[in-house]
Amino acid sequence: MTLPPYPDAPRESTTETLHGQEVADPYRWLEDPASPRTTAWLQAQDALYAAHLDKIPDRDKLAARLAELLKAGEVGTPAWRGDRHFWTRREPGQEHAVLYTASAADSERALIDPMTVDPSGATTLDQWQPDHSGRLLAYQLSEGGSEESVLRVLDTGTGEVVDGPIDRCRYTDVAWLPDGSGFYYTRRLAPEIVPPGEEQFHRRVYLHRLGKPCGEDVLIFGDGLEKTNYYGLLVSRDGRWLIITASAGTAPRNDAWVAELAGRDPAAPQLRVLQQGVDAQTWPVPGRDGRLYLLTDSGAPRRKLAVTDPADPQFPGPGSWRDLLAEDAEAVLEDFAILDGAELSRPLLLAARQRHAISEITVHELASGLQVAEIELPGLGSVGALRERPEGGHEAWFGYTDYTTPGLVLRYDATAGGTEVWQQAPGVVDVPPVQARQVNYASADGTTIRMVILSAADGHGAPGTAGAGSDHVPDKRPAILYGYGGFNVSLTPSFSPSALAWAEAGGVYAIAGLRGGSEEGEEWHRSGMRERKQNVFDDFHAAAEKLIADGWTSSGQLAVWGGSNGGLLVGASITQRPDLSAAAVCSAPLLDMVRYEQFGLGVTWNDEFGSAAVAAELGWLLSYSPYHHVRAGVRYPAVLFTVFDGDTRVDPLHGRKMCAALQYATAAPPCERPVLLRREAQVGHGARAVSRTIALTAEQLAFAAAQTGLTVS
Repeated sequence: MTLPPYPDAPRESTTETLHGQEVADPYRWLEDPASPRTTAWLQAQDALYAAHLDKIPDRDKLAARLAELLKAGEVGTPAWRGDRHFWTRREPGQEHAVLYTASAADSERALIDPMTVDPSGATTLDQWQPDHSGRLLAYQLSEGGSEESVLRVLDTGTGEVVDGPIDRCRYTDVAWLPDGSGFYYTRRLAPEIVPPGEEQFHRRVYLHRLGKPCGEDVLIFGDGLEKTNYYGLLVSRDGRWLIITASAGTAPRNDAWVAELAGRDPAAPQLRVLQQGVDAQTWPVPGRDGRLYLLTDSGAPRRKLAVTDPADPQFPGPGSWRDLLAEDAEAVLEDFAILDGAELSRPLLLAARQRHAISEITVHELASGLQVAEIELPGLGSVGALRERPEGGHEAWFGYTDYTTPGLVLRYDATAGGTEVWQQAPGVVDVPPVQARQVNYASADGTTIRMVILSAADGHGAPGTAGAGSDHVPDKRPAILYGYGGFNVSLTPSFSPSALAWAEAGGVYAIAGLRGGSEEGEEWHRSGMRERKQNVFDDFHAAAEKLIADGWTSSGQLAVWGGSNGGLLVGASITQRPDLSAAAVCSAPLLDMVRYEQFGLGVTWNDEFGSAAVAAELGWLLSYSPYHHVRAGVRYPAVLFTVFDGDTRVDPLHGRKMCAALQYATAAPPCERPVLLRREAQVGHGARAVSRTIALTAEQLAFAAAQTGLTVS
């Protein structure tokens, strides 16, 4: 495909001296989205992308297939309040999931439909929390992808808003008082009283009384602590315990406090340290037996469950903790639920684990932790949101999905010892037959990495093997290699329309479980962060080499794909091993690792990556920062950058600067591999309307197909 000239982007001589090292930044001028130069450059990039898009075949076919697969819809795990429950469901054709409620005496009713609030589809329901009775519901909406949540309260009986709006509530937990008279929540300080550039930080915990102006809310906690702290809040159903946790940004450690509220003024809780200054994460959950249950990785990288009793003289500190479920040597403990209804002969504990990224749920005696059963799951998949009745009982609900199963919700009945489908995804779809294989390979340092490979189950089999009933040995195929590798995020089986559409068309879709994630616990995470970040990139390069060596694909047929932290991964793949792939899809990426802390939420991630303010850590960042490793004369893969103007997590400037650098480096003929920028307004880093998801994904897949030779029939 003949490419028109790239838009003019002057390379300036901007440099910065950091710790005695001169760092070039030729496209710093692109950091300002409102400058006339940047605006003109973006408009020219829009025109270039539109011209290229018109020439990409198969986009409409892919969009149609994605739309069909997304008609499966989705359903969320219910939250119970007595006989009333709340859950989300997206029907086929709906842009967003709708929040519903129902009870034994009340058929289901829609409480919040984002499309009713905003027919444009740009408003999202970020979080929701019923009070202990189910009579009131706190919910948070944000607009245009900003994630700037506004908190309101509605009466679930009438549907009327009875409190709010309260702004500055991004990433806010709500912990209701038992009588529904108010709640604890977190809110950022007003922008005019914090230093310039720090408006996204400085959270505090407040007590809000229903019907009172938020200006009268009582400050409970947070003064004098880290400006980047995120706070978790929980009040036990009986009102006895208030739990507060605090973590500095995304650091893999937290502090925790507990206060006994019974008979005390909720506006003046006497908080006691449960954990502080420890390099570990602990999540306390009040039990109905008066004890606190502690899901923790303290001394247990794959996590364990401990319990602490207020009767212990050392309560609530670690000296009072007793192990209930020990760490499993190969499985990561993700969640638990307690079943203690009177109809049971003894209280039970359900434990959800991931064993090499595959979920399992085991049943234990609550008193001893002894395993007594395992819950049979529909397949090798992922479990999410394990929930019990807050008042106790014999039932639990959890979500389930795998590569070919749209998400559903299962109900476990401990009296019968079995599960049943509570709700399925509401739509019926024709899921293409695909095969999923897990393979192991060695990274550069010899570490074993696991990768799942999806391909059409059409009798062709794996490379080098005869298909069913045939002596045919398949040719190498166009492939997508997807990865993330960071922030303790685990890539587990899920229903992915993009992966299914690609595999159905004859391609190979591979998902690598890189270090930096949580596939093998906290040690796995830490082996891919800070000074060890290169391990993640080495794992990804080795995954590409494995696909090529085993005959699945060739470097000329391989596209690498990732978003956010995964966009950084793709940027490193492009600059470190451009020989391994023909194309790259780089979405909402981090790419300038010298200045990432100065934009969006970047400063909250410096425990994951390191900080340019520290000389040694600047060295780590510069060693791989993709923007700083673009070199003229290198034959880079074709690259599609996708960025979102409403993204307040990862600033779109990363994609702009890297796009300009790569276009400069590859502008000299022959430049048969395009470098393009796709930008989108009124969306951000997180949730979006389904139609926008279809359009974006279809264009990304079509770009990858055009560059790797995949033809969609």
